[in-house]
Amino acid sequence: MKSLLAIFFFLSAGLCVNAAEINVYSHRHYDSDAVLFKKFSQQTGVQVNVIKGSADQLIQRLISEGKNSPADILLTVDAGRLHRAKEAGILQPVESETLSQNVPESMRDPEGSWYGMTVRARVIVYAKGRVNPEELSSYEDLASSKWRARLAVRSSSNIYNQSLLASIIAANGPAKALSWAKAVRKNMVRAPRGSDRDQARAVASGLADVAVINTYYLGILANSTSAADREVARKVGVFFPNQNGRGAHVNVSGGGVTRSSKNKKDAIRFLEFLTSSESQQTFSAVNYEYPVKIENNRSDLLKSWGSFKADKVNLSILGSRNPEAVKTFDRAGWE
Repeated sequence: MKSLLAIFFFLSAGLCVNAAEINVYSHRHYDSDAVLFKKFSQQTGVQVNVIKGSADQLIQRLISEGKNSPADILLTVDAGRLHRAKEAGILQPVESETLSQNVPESMRDPEGSWYGMTVRARVIVYAKGRVNPEELSSYEDLASSKWRARLAVRSSSNIYNQSLLASIIAANGPAKALSWAKAVRKNMVRAPRGSDRDQARAVASGLADVAVINTYYLGILANSTSAADREVARKVGVFFPNQNGRGAHVNVSGGGVTRSSKNKKDAIRFLEFLTSSESQQTFSAVNYEYPVKIENNRSDLLKSWGSFKADKVNLSILGSRNPEAVKTFDRAGWE
């Protein structure tokens, strides 16, 4: 009888291991993620259940659910949102030697509440044939009167622009950042509207000569099923600003373990897997994002844009400076 009970408990334990799962609240919506989530399950036996939504929706849901939330992981884009989640108390700090090795210090929360997973550079794209790249130099130079009615940039409500301005505040101080935002607003060829891809389209169509966009959007255009979008990518060049100074502004998509996690061990394993060298190359190949160790990039498309120096400021600052950036945009009249 004792031996039968032992066999029963052994089998039950095995079933529990095989039935392990993590619940991921994700703002990301890319094919690369589905590929990697499946591979993680195949390698570990841990099922990955994904609940999708906008960043604000998922953060609010985690706040509302509190300790009863089923979520183990929050994935979102932009360090500003990751900082917002930390400040809301819905992420817990974790320590992992693997994560510390995989993710550069500037691309993770100093207290371990979140870790960068992929990198996007916010660059200047210019019209080939109409703009000599030697005319370009820095984000600050976009305030120059030579760009009057030649610049396209999206709305100040966009988190990417908010983080860019937060980095400028950190680098140059609030007063200079306000002057910059006012001048850039005057240089716009139209009132801000549309996505990053729409800014690139404005340059390709001849409406604008330069625009500010995230690099991965150019990858999407270059690999679009639409011939018109592929033509947009062909007509614009990529310029990495501030190479003689602090470096180009970069941001991350990333994730953290929720405070409510019921499976912290596998949640950490999941983040370690996503930041591994193999997974990083998948993100680059499928979704045109840089690895968190940018120098490890192997994507031919990303290499074609050139190598660059990235700003080394810790990205948590983008979150802490976000409220100041939003107020600065309002004062500058940047819609």
